Amino acid sequence: MKSSSELRTLLRSIDHKSYPAYKSLAGAYHFGSFQLFIDHVQGDPFASPSSLHVEIAHKDAGFPAVSYGKDCSRIALQDFLTRKLSSLFEDFNFRAKGSGKSGLMSITRCGQEVLERSACQITDTKIIARFHIGFPAFGRTINAGELDKILFDFLPRCVESCFFYRRLDKKKVENAVWLAEDQTAVRQILKEENLVAFVANGSILPRKSGVSDLPLKDSIPFTSPASMERTFTLPHRGEIKGMAIPRGITLIVGGGYHGKSTLLEALQMGVYNHIGGDGREFVITDDTAIKLRAEDGRSIRNVDISLFINDLPNKKDTTSFSTPDASGSTSQAAGVIEGVEAGTGLFLIDEDTSATNFMVRDDFMQQVISREKEPITPFLERARDLYDKAGISTILVAGSSGAFFYIADKILQMDCYRPVDITDHVKALCKNHPAPRTQAPDFAIPPFARPLQATGRNDREGRKGGYGGRGGRGGNDRHEHMKVKTFGKDSFSLDKETVDMRYVEQLADSEQTNALAHLLRYGLEQTMDGKRNVKETVKLLSDMLDKQGWDPFCSSYIPCGLAKPRRQELFACINRFRG
Repeated sequence: MKSSSELRTLLRSIDHKSYPAYKSLAGAYHFGSFQLFIDHVQGDPFASPSSLHVEIAHKDAGFPAVSYGKDCSRIALQDFLTRKLSSLFEDFNFRAKGSGKSGLMSITRCGQEVLERSACQITDTKIIARFHIGFPAFGRTINAGELDKILFDFLPRCVESCFFYRRLDKKKVENAVWLAEDQTAVRQILKEENLVAFVANGSILPRKSGVSDLPLKDSIPFTSPASMERTFTLPHRGEIKGMAIPRGITLIVGGGYHGKSTLLEALQMGVYNHIGGDGREFVITDDTAIKLRAEDGRSIRNVDISLFINDLPNKKDTTSFSTPDASGSTSQAAGVIEGVEAGTGLFLIDEDTSATNFMVRDDFMQQVISREKEPITPFLERARDLYDKAGISTILVAGSSGAFFYIADKILQMDCYRPVDITDHVKALCKNHPAPRTQAPDFAIPPFARPLQATGRNDREGRKGGYGGRGGRGGNDRHEHMKVKTFGKDSFSLDKETVDMRYVEQLADSEQTNALAHLLRYGLEQTMDGKRNVKETVKLLSDMLDKQGWDPFCSSYIPCGLAKPRRQELFACINRFRG
């Protein structure tokens, strides 16, 4: 490893040369209390900025081992440090002048959720922070003096202020770690007490706007109905009270604009921990929960939807159903089966984003259109069996049909953003009204044996000996890999094949979408050989990510800009890939 003085000498030697001479800086440099790695140098001042990372040994950083000893506390500390460095970079951003992205200093811009990201990684021996810097130039001529300011002044000041425990507000560090440990304690209680979700009293559920995930000021704090209120004792916070939703079928009803969808949206993002001050810190949901909705036009490949759709007029086989352009009902039926395959313990459904004919058929319609003429078995007739026989609970927002009252275990009415338990009242009313007719045929979970076989380009190039070099990647040169391009949170492309993730509503960050693209690329090039089915492939990729980190899925270096997705989103990604 070279010294920082050697880097400075090298910088001076390339001053005023053509911009590509910056590439000679790539390598590792010792800066005393930390090490600097220049991983990738941009080819042009207007191109994507250069990728760098720093490493700080634990003995120098000085963080107490207890602050990163558990997975939840480690991830929370990583998140805290990422946010801290992002804030520090803001003070120095573009203070070095030049063309294009000259002087840019950036790291991940975190949202309200606490995610495991490549931007900051805490290992057994060190802290690693990955970020971007725009190497300065005037036109396309190197301005080494401005980069000298960044690397020898701005960056060391940021690193010293962020990654050395003695320089930080210890109470803020402790609060971030303790909050994560308390949130994890609630998740454990959910499992032990046969609950699927918990919403603490005082939570702020509404968001600032449709484009801001910040809490809405002056909104009504959440208060649990007395009949559903539980008190838990957490390791740091102590006692906490709130609404506990039991396993089974829970119905959320109420007038328009009274908070039904707001509650459901908070629950669907409760699969992640949230930062302090978000308002939803203790909105905790079964972390396998899946939000279901209709997705007109999505691709479906070899999914057994016969539990819901059978005897199609065109005689199409629904035990291995495929279509490049699904309807609302077939897409939602596939979503249920794929969710079961992904190991969910809870479905979250909003009637407003569901296919009406998939959800329910009223009694009058059943009299007009006989069962023999209707290939759809509605969700109403399967929800009870999904819980009783498969152990999968449902939380459903309903506003137009009372048929679900008869199968619900709990019924909540949202009244001006306050939940009211009306279960007993509604069940009494049900006795005075005839129950909807249900004639669902036998319930059976499909075997889930769908093999994955890469085709086309992947067969020609994908398995020429696999990855090599650093971290076990071998044979292929970087340019031979499928090209990854991410379009925000909504989609990504592998070469020219676009994967549409718009309706996978529990993706919290575009960096998760980016990570899914890398995971899918690795799967296509390395593991999808027709011998493993979807479940086995997802397990393999997830286990690799858990045990080996980002390294196997990246070509020559690990970039800043990846966030770990859940297994459920990895299933969703593979299921939506048309290749």
